[in-house]
Amino acid sequence: MKRILGIAAAIALFGAGTALAHSYKAGPIEIGHPWARATASSAPNGGAYLSLTNTGTTEDHLVAASTPAAEKAELHTHLNENGVMKMREVPPIAIAPGETVKLAPGGLHIMLLGLKQPLEKGARIPMTLRFEKAGNVDVEIAVEAAGQAAPAADGHMGAGGHDHNAAPAQKQ
Repeated sequence: MKRILGIAAAIALFGAGTALAHSYKAGPIEIGHPWARATASSAPNGGAYLSLTNTGTTEDHLVAASTPAAEKAELHTHLNENGVMKMREVPPIAIAPGETVKLAPGGLHIMLLGLKQPLEKGARIPMTLRFEKAGNVDVEIAVEAAGQAAPAADGHMGAGGHDHNAAPAQKQ
């Protein structure tokens, strides 16, 4: 009986770990833990974050993203213009060989415009990422708590902490 309980506990721990930390691969591009913050019921937009590691020998680019959860998904960054945080669309994001690019709060991210419903903590949202060379890859965005600076699975807090739903000059 102890062995069965031990196996069940191991399965439960393994299952919990994979629910928190999930990754994908598109050719030589490794996509680490795609996530988003929960949004208020009235929020029209949200943001998605992840890491991109190029294990190949040639540069690739994240060209676009799409999701049925929003009318549009755009590659964005945050800019500080005279003390006011603004978001701007960016061209395709380069991922050099052997490098990791982090899309995180306060920096590069995928802007989800025209959310069809609020992002709720614990939900999983489908998204397709399109790479110039590696092609398309379907991922799931794990929705974390509204104030989350980085996913708990990463073991550290991310940089920034800018809230997409806050007034432009505010940071959390």
